[in-house]
Amino acid sequence: MLAVILLCQSSEQYFTVTGWMAACITLPHMLGPFIARCIDTASDGRRVIAAACLAYAVITALMTATFGHVPLLLTALLLITAGLCGPLLTGGISTFLPAIAGPDQRSQRRAQGLDVATYGFGGTIGPSAVAAISAWASPSAAFYLLAVGTVLAAFFIMRLPVSQVANTGKATKVTSAIATVGLMIRHTQLRRTIYLTMAVAFAVAVLPVVAVNLADVLGVPAATAAFLTVAYGAGNLTGSVCLMVIPLRGEPDRLMLCTGGLIVAGLLSIFIVSSFLPVFVCFFITGMLNAAFFAATLAARSEYSPPSCRGQVFVWVGAMKITAGSLGTAAAGQLMLLGAYTPLILSLCSLSAILVISIVARTRPWIKTDY
Repeated sequence: MLAVILLCQSSEQYFTVTGWMAACITLPHMLGPFIARCIDTASDGRRVIAAACLAYAVITALMTATFGHVPLLLTALLLITAGLCGPLLTGGISTFLPAIAGPDQRSQRRAQGLDVATYGFGGTIGPSAVAAISAWASPSAAFYLLAVGTVLAAFFIMRLPVSQVANTGKATKVTSAIATVGLMIRHTQLRRTIYLTMAVAFAVAVLPVVAVNLADVLGVPAATAAFLTVAYGAGNLTGSVCLMVIPLRGEPDRLMLCTGGLIVAGLLSIFIVSSFLPVFVCFFITGMLNAAFFAATLAARSEYSPPSCRGQVFVWVGAMKITAGSLGTAAAGQLMLLGAYTPLILSLCSLSAILVISIVARTRPWIKTDY
């Protein structure tokens, strides 16, 4: 998305529609769950994801080459088409964790820690590389580099082990997208996985906005306050590395509740402390806790979803997470005018409320419905 923003801002023709162009590549993620069904129906899901990588590379390269030389609508359509490949590139690969790690739970949990690390590295190194190349050369060069990287990703995806789950390639033997939605609504643990994931994504999405707004409160320049976001990212990476060494143990449902509660404590600590260094440490710790929560949700998606729709479940939860994170950022942007801590208060209240509801539902057997 950063590459789209920088590319649009480099053109007078597209400058005023930068936000809309960025939305063109992110909003299609909402259709990802319907697209993800092809992973479950395919005899070899790796080919589906590799094809999506190649399609993404070709489309983004074509969009970059024609940028500014074709009507704005055509550029938007190319971005939307590229965005449709996004869910397969992000959530799709996680469905292969059981085949890579093997049946042992400890090995799978360690692999999930590695998966969390890849998200962290991608979310940190990717935007940094785009920003650096855009400054050194041009946003177009950054886009071409992303296209090349996606082609390389397709090559490495085909090196992954083939899943042993029996996929016959017949769509009739795979749960439909609508049926998968019904399953996630009825299944207690999967339902809880979705709304806890959304609640945490919404809550932590306010942190970059809060970090910059804390400059006046902490008495530091805005550029220095921005390092709080770096602390959060570094904490996330550190947490994922720790999870590879010491994997999470226990039931995913309980782990999500525990780590979610710890994230509330981390957010509350940011609200309580009043000087830069302690706030920096609190951001770092909150990032570590979010890595643990993410690993717990990966375990829940893997262990609670049936093989017939596992790919769809992974992408459904991922799509809801992206949506909730976008809403959190938007809400923080609106509320920051009311005070530096206002977005943080919103995230604390919303996440705490969802956690209370989840704990009550888990401890009341008569309102549980397992399938």
